[in-house]
Amino acid sequence: MLKLIGQKDSTIDIKNTNNSNSTTNSKETIIRFFSYNENNFEEKELKNIDKLADLFISNRVNWVDIVGTHDFELLKNIGNNFNIHPLIVEDIYTTNQRLKIDYFPDYIFIVLKAINYDKDEVLELEQISLILGKNFVFTFQELQPNQFEQIHDRIRSSKGRIRKLSVDYLVYVILDVLVDNFFNILEDYGDRLDALQETLIQNPTPEILHEIYDFKKEIIKIRKATWPLREVLSQLSKMDSDFINESMGVYIRDVYDHVIQIIDTIETFRDMISGMIDIFMSSVSNKMNEVMKVLTIIATIFIPLTFIAGIYGMNFQNMPELAWKWGYLSIVCVMVVIVIGMIIFFRRKKWL
Repeated sequence: MLKLIGQKDSTIDIKNTNNSNSTTNSKETIIRFFSYNENNFEEKELKNIDKLADLFISNRVNWVDIVGTHDFELLKNIGNNFNIHPLIVEDIYTTNQRLKIDYFPDYIFIVLKAINYDKDEVLELEQISLILGKNFVFTFQELQPNQFEQIHDRIRSSKGRIRKLSVDYLVYVILDVLVDNFFNILEDYGDRLDALQETLIQNPTPEILHEIYDFKKEIIKIRKATWPLREVLSQLSKMDSDFINESMGVYIRDVYDHVIQIIDTIETFRDMISGMIDIFMSSVSNKMNEVMKVLTIIATIFIPLTFIAGIYGMNFQNMPELAWKWGYLSIVCVMVVIVIGMIIFFRRKKWL
């Protein structure tokens, strides 16, 4: 649900809390500044934000792209210099926020999630915080590498419409890039899922089951990042704000449709994983049934043999066959005939 929060005193005095991601803490914060319109473009990499406000030009789109949210003092200075509410600064710094959109009189604040592979090819979620104002956009990325390099290239080369339109179009492009990355990840997951399913059918080992459960955890992680995004985009497309032109509604709805496709794909993957778990359990059960069938057949074959051996093991004095010269050989032959006969019977019944 959209939160309507009034603007308050923006002097920041927030207790410095621990950032949830330790990976970022070891990296330097990168600040890139882009100022552009259709005919002009300027790009700078800044060491600090002391003179950042002086770089803003009113008739251009001013984009401040910050990679690394572990520097609380930097975020605090941005909040003080640009009249950003203290709670927003805290939300940017604390990177385990739920996806949301907050409306303030002077800007819109959006929390998003991006998905990446780390250096060990493990899926990780990254918080992307975005502030949209009248002629400016702030983006705060939690981790390296930069999610928006392709947007930087489009601005530099003036490809497409990005240099011709205003800040709300830049926000759309940012949303579109993040959502497209979900498609790329899910395409990779689809290939992995097909390979895992083929391996499962051929050789359902306990290791495969562990892989399936790990896969399921990752799909749930992606689902948590996409389901709330649907609500955020829905609110953004319906928002009556001076910062978003009505013409942007069709673009936002396009991203919304893509998110719905992602959610449908995720649900399909979840169904496939549930089916794979059922296949594994059925395979294990079938193997157990095969073993039990073999053991049952062996036990059934030995029942009459045990019966015969039991009779002639009673050691009665007046058993005529005990003194017969061919008694032992005859009993062995009878046992062999019984075994062969039972095997033939089982095969005709297709039990073997």
